[in-house]
Amino acid sequence: MRLEDGITYLTSDELAAVDRAATEVFGMGIPDLMGNAGLATATMARRMLGGREGRIVCLVGKGNNGGDGLVAARHLASWGTKVTVVLGAARAELRDIPAEQLGTVDQMGVEVLGPDSAIPQVDLIVDALLGYSSQGNPREPIATLIRKANESKIPVLAVDLPSGLDASSGEPGEPCIVANSTVTFGFPKSGFLNPRAARFIGHLFLADISLPDLIYRRHGMDGRPFYKDSIIEVALSKQGSSLFKDAG
Repeated sequence: MRLEDGITYLTSDELAAVDRAATEVFGMGIPDLMGNAGLATATMARRMLGGREGRIVCLVGKGNNGGDGLVAARHLASWGTKVTVVLGAARAELRDIPAEQLGTVDQMGVEVLGPDSAIPQVDLIVDALLGYSSQGNPREPIATLIRKANESKIPVLAVDLPSGLDASSGEPGEPCIVANSTVTFGFPKSGFLNPRAARFIGHLFLADISLPDLIYRRHGMDGRPFYKDSIIEVALSKQGSSLFKDAG
């Protein structure tokens, strides 16, 4: 845990403890947290499109980070965006809750492609391949999808953190998503303070996923940072410190 300008940055182990407290102590289900994170992701994606309906591809992994991306795809499709989902794993490999979200996306008629697919020509890529618990270099087929995204030169919104970036240390794996913007949930990751991480994160935004205030206070924060907006921008300096300002 590290406090910078009134905001606490957590390691992956500390983030896992926050998730356990939210679910086991406060009774928040994983689908609730995933729903809030997915809505925040969709909101950020729409901001990056400048309010246009546009075209988006969501790259989704088999875990809860992929579930966040699938929820985002669902919202975006409902808002009129042309959405394509590219899976980073076989359908049978998705965990239970992300698999349920994929079923909903299927029922909505959203195009879903397999891991070997090319990334279509779109206005924005949503990277929801790997979450904060991931360590080491990304494996195939996710590694190839990351390389395709980086080579496409299409703007990227990373979900929680760029896939391939270590949440605790901020060291990039090989390969690692190079995002234009990253929307992270509840608490920023301690690795974001590593100056080496900045070029992979791009513009950093912190989104409210309705964590109880007591969780924030237990981690040294006097008050919630979302009193003006549910998504706020975090400006990381070259030294890795942070200054908060409204996203606007």
